[in-house]
Order: sequence, then C-alpha cells, then structure tokens
Amino acid sequence: MSEASAVPVRLAAEAHPAGTEFVDAANTPETRGIEIIDDSERHGRARDLFFVWSAPGVSVLNITVGASMTLVLGLEIWQALLVVLVSSVLAVLPGIVAISGPAAGTSGSVVQRAIYGIHGNKIVIAFYGWFISGVFLALNWVAASFIGGELLKRWGFPDPILAPILVAVVVSAITVIVAVYGHALILKAYMGISIGLFVIFALVIGFIAPTLDWGFAQPAPLEGMPLWVSITIAFALMASSPLSFSNSADMARYLPRDTKASGIIGATALGQLFPAVLITAFGVVLGGTVGPESLANGIEYSLLESLPAWLAPLFVLGVLVNCISLNGMTTYTASMALQSIGVPIRRIPSAVLIGALGCAFTIVLVLASDLISAVNLMLQFLLIISVPTMGVYVADIVLRRNRYDGLELFDERPGAPFWYRGGFGMAGVVAVVVGGVATALFLSTTVWVGPLGAALGGLDLSVPVGLIVSVGLYALLARRTIRAQIA
Repeated sequence: MSEASAVPVRLAAEAHPAGTEFVDAANTPETRGIEIIDDSERHGRARDLFFVWSAPGVSVLNITVGASMTLVLGLEIWQALLVVLVSSVLAVLPGIVAISGPAAGTSGSVVQRAIYGIHGNKIVIAFYGWFISGVFLALNWVAASFIGGELLKRWGFPDPILAPILVAVVVSAITVIVAVYGHALILKAYMGISIGLFVIFALVIGFIAPTLDWGFAQPAPLEGMPLWVSITIAFALMASSPLSFSNSADMARYLPRDTKASGIIGATALGQLFPAVLITAFGVVLGGTVGPESLANGIEYSLLESLPAWLAPLFVLGVLVNCISLNGMTTYTASMALQSIGVPIRRIPSAVLIGALGCAFTIVLVLASDLISAVNLMLQFLLIISVPTMGVYVADIVLRRNRYDGLELFDERPGAPFWYRGGFGMAGVVAVVVGGVATALFLSTTVWVGPLGAALGGLDLSVPVGLIVSVGLYALLARRTIRAQIA
C-alpha cells in the first residue's frame, strides 16, 4: 500500500478508533465526541430536530426581551411585533449550519477547520466555542438560581444567600447529566420537555392575559430618527439569539447523509421560531402593562408575584427546566470543543469540566451582584463575534455546496487540504476579523455607540452590516480555493 493511500486509512482509525463501540441510546452515556459517525450508525429523521430546538425557546428570557421593546425602547405594540416577525427570518441561518453535520459526520467545531484552517480554528473554537459557553451557562443558571432561591425562601428556607447557590449546584448537576448522556437523551426527552414547558407557560400567559393592557399606546409615540434607532436596537436584540446557535450542526450530525437539507433547515428554524415568537409577543404586550421596576427586578419576579400559589411553583419549575434544556445543549456541544482544538480529553470529562466552570461562574455572580452588570455588558458585545462567525459559516456551506469530507477535516498534516498557510485559512480569519470590526462600528448599546452608528444618529446596523461584510469578504477571498477543493 502506498503512503498516499494509507493516509485515509490512518485518519479513519484516528477519527473512529478500532475496537471502540459508540452507542447512541438515551439510557447510556454517550462516549462519542468528535469522532466521525459511520453511515451504518446514522439514524433519525429531520423532523426530530423540531423539539430539540423548541425546548430552549420556551424561555422567560424571551418575555424579558419582548417587554423591553415596549417598556424601554418605547415601541408601540404593533411595531415591536413587526420587529419580532422580521428578525425571525434569521432562524434560517442555524438551519443552514445544521446541514453541515450530516454532510461531515462530525461536530461543527471540526467542520470549521475548512474555514479557518487547522490552527486558526483552534483560536476561534477555544474562545467562542468553549470559554464563552461557560459564560452563557452562568448567565442562564444565575437567573434560574435567583428565582429558584426566591421560591425556597418563600417556603421557609432560612439562608437567603445559600438558597440560590443550592439551586445553582442542583441545576448545574442535572445539566451536566443531560450533556453526559448526550444526543439520544436530548432527542428523546426534549419532545416531552417542549410540550410540558409550553403547557406551563400557556397557563401563565392565560392567567396573566386578562390583566394586560391590550390597547396600550405610548404616551409619547416615537417618530423619525428616534423611532428607527429603537427599531434597529430591538432587531439587534432579537437577532442575538439565532446568531448564537452556531452549534446546530452537532445536534444534526447523526442524521443519515441523504437526509434532505430542506427538512433539516425547516425543522431547526421552525423549532426555534414556534415557541419563541409566541412568548416574545406576550412579553411585548406585557411591557405595556408593567412598570420600569419590573425589568430592574427581573420580569420573572413580577410574574411570580402575580400568580396564584398553585401556579407559582409550576412557573419556577418551567424556568428551571428551560434553563436545563438550553444549557444541556450548550454543555453537550461545548464538551466537543476541547477535543476539536487538540486537548487530549474524552467528551464526558470535558462535559463535567465545562459544567464545573459554568457552576463556578454562577456562584461568583450570585455572591457578587456587581459582576452581573459586567458580564451582561460583555454579552451585549457578543454580536461582534456571533455575527461574523455565523455569516462566514453559512457562506462556506453555500460556496462548498455542503460538501465536506470528514477524513480530510481530521488531516492535520502540513500540506493537507485545510492546512492552508501555516495552518491558518486567511480568508476565514480575515473575513471574521473585518466583519467583527464592521459589527462593532455600527453597534449601539447603553455604554458604547460605534462611530459609524453615531454618525447615523445611533442607528444599530451591526447585524446587517456585519453579515454583509463578513459574507461578502469571505466569498471574495475564498471562492477560488473552495472551487478547487470541491472540484
């Protein structure tokens, strides 16, 4: 056997070690990490992804975002609802990203080696795919910890500081268990979780709905430039959710290779949209009824105060389960990030490690409330990363016609297809950096207004400009190389 013909065999052995049996069953911890999934091990249907993505969407955070549009940004109800509907189009982007999973048969954190190169991808994934995941875990857990701790205090728990910490530890432990059992458990359990959460939130909305001011109108309606500033900021807020789901390929990678791309895109996008749009719309109307102190204290506290004694525990349970479902997926996908950047660790220990990191962040935030503002501020700027990385990922899939060779993605030798120059795919690196700068220049927050956004009167064009720049630049720089690779 020649050396050239032996390379794919060696790569296959490294990607799927001989004698290793990977079982994808809901009652068995998933030991597979980034290893290539053989065609004989593929299973499932595209429509299974609908409930995988709908469970995280039944979230109290969507109520808060919706309420902020009318309560803080000053939009009329119809204007805010229009923003919700227009921004929902962006859910198609995680759907497109998802189709790369079945094509390559491995994690999206490995697929992106085709974009950034072997070494360039390590930098992107180490920062965005792992560390930032720990911050996301903490911010979701801290919200659940406070509302869970509040319920414990109402039930007579003596220590107001220990209560949220106890909730944080329990919720994070359950989240890690979900990530350890992995794909099959998520696929099987999230259907029931989605339905249960929707019933709980439907009860909450049904109980609150008669008290809402359905005829709400702003006392001083916005006009002209102030109106457009609020609309563009609201759009950026809504866009931050779908643009952050660049892990969608991980949840789809077990699907058979011949699964229709349209089915994967549709199930992923609609799974996010169906509950999120309805619940955000409720938040929009709620924002016209409650006062500014509701957002200061947390919209979930206002809802908790308004609910009867029998429904309040169900609402808290819904918040906790939603947090677990969202963070369970985040922990699961982040557990493969360390492997993809070359750290010699199996997926399950990696999941425990990322869970411990997120839990530690959560406890710090619970004990030091001043850090919450600092981390929230950082999250406002995550669009600078999520916009160009999502845009470039989608552009690569379209340019490459979703053709990814799993074995080539694991070839880390100099001169390999995705080694590029010194291990860096400069087209991807340059497009992401320039796209991130363009996003920042048009970003508009309470503490930072980009100079170009300021020149436009504070309009937040960060999302459309960042996507156009990153996608356009990547297509310009990479299309010739990609054509040669897929030829």
